[in-house]
Amino acid sequence: MLMADTLNHGCLCHTLDAQQLHDQITQHAPVAGLADQLVQTHPHLFSPTVVFISRPTHDAICETVAAIERIAALPAYQAQTLAHAPRIAHKAWGPRGVFMGYDFHVTAQGPQLIEVNTNAGGALLNALLANAQKACCEPLNQVFTRPEDHQTYEQVFFAMFLQEWRSQRKEQTLRTVVVVDDDPKSQYLAPEFEMFRHLFLRHGIQAEVADPKALEWRAGQLWLGDMAVDLVYNRLTDFYLNEPAHLALLEAYQAGAAVFTPHPHAHALLADKRHLITLGNQEALAALGVSAQDQQVLARTVPAACRVSAENAAMLWAQRRHYFFKPIAGFGSKAVYRGDKLTQRVWQEILAGDYIAQTTVAPGHRLVMVDGVATDLKYDLRAYTYNAHVQLVAARIYQGQTTNFRTPGGGFSPVIVLPEIKQTTRLIANLPASLGLSSNIPTTNNAKQGLKP
Repeated sequence: MLMADTLNHGCLCHTLDAQQLHDQITQHAPVAGLADQLVQTHPHLFSPTVVFISRPTHDAICETVAAIERIAALPAYQAQTLAHAPRIAHKAWGPRGVFMGYDFHVTAQGPQLIEVNTNAGGALLNALLANAQKACCEPLNQVFTRPEDHQTYEQVFFAMFLQEWRSQRKEQTLRTVVVVDDDPKSQYLAPEFEMFRHLFLRHGIQAEVADPKALEWRAGQLWLGDMAVDLVYNRLTDFYLNEPAHLALLEAYQAGAAVFTPHPHAHALLADKRHLITLGNQEALAALGVSAQDQQVLARTVPAACRVSAENAAMLWAQRRHYFFKPIAGFGSKAVYRGDKLTQRVWQEILAGDYIAQTTVAPGHRLVMVDGVATDLKYDLRAYTYNAHVQLVAARIYQGQTTNFRTPGGGFSPVIVLPEIKQTTRLIANLPASLGLSSNIPTTNNAKQGLKP
């Protein structure tokens, strides 16, 4: 952990090869001007640097993901969860749900789970970003090994979708896919939708990006114009398909007429924020029959949380500086409040709503050179997973209360998992003296003074 912090606070070099990233995006989605548009309209989508984490941190993330998904398979857990889930979430057609997202803050005690999401965006963009990095010096070259190139990531991601299809349709042939979101062209990650469309096209599958309003339910089939839809890659944040504009999708899902991934069942089992209360409570886990080993894993990585109620309101207000307040039905940091920033007006809105209070865990910090000045930014980690396995870990660098993709020097960042301690110690010892690295982590005051790489 200390070695990773030393590099995160001392290695200020820019490692992003912007031209290589541009070329990879163009290769992955040969749409005229797409790569240029991405740079122009998303100037803070990609950070120019990487984030370093230790091998134990990475391993703890993997262990946490595996433990949570084992718990989600327990009959007692499912019965408890589905008892308060909408009826549509009771449908389980077989698919697990692509691109689960587990978000963590890194602390001196290890990674701490902050949130779980279905339909986590950015996986394909991060796969390309990870392969568009160049080592800033020879010693770091040894940790810039790329175990996967973007071709291999494409194979892994496509195999995941194919597995989703087969889990419901067995050996039938997948012919058509629709990537669905509301007004998809206006979505922040709209370029990624187009990249996924081309991924399917390269594998011989007809694919389109569509607004749900363009879909029709007729004759027991979901249609986009004259194309019968086999599989829906669902990027909606209407997790239970409640909105009138999503009626065709609701009908198709209820009937099992198309394969949906991710889907309401996965969201109910894994991404409902009330689960953070259970996962951070060992007594509750024991009552559900969770193994002692999995209880121990989560005791180390899941901060305590509780539901906001009239009974605990006075206590939570008095201790608000120690909590983050999140709406149970929220997503994307909307209506999320840091306790030490709460006003009485907002507190009344929280009490009138449906919120959890999660023990505050400070994010990690990364010094980034911005216009020649070393700037102290925050970061979190997102593990993109499928079927309890971590496929890719990426960081999001930002400034402010939550991730925002509006921070100069911020955005998605590749994660470098450091080798074991002896190797890392030798690596740091061999880094150029001009980096100014030492075992002492620079303070925020150092950052404000403008450290030079």
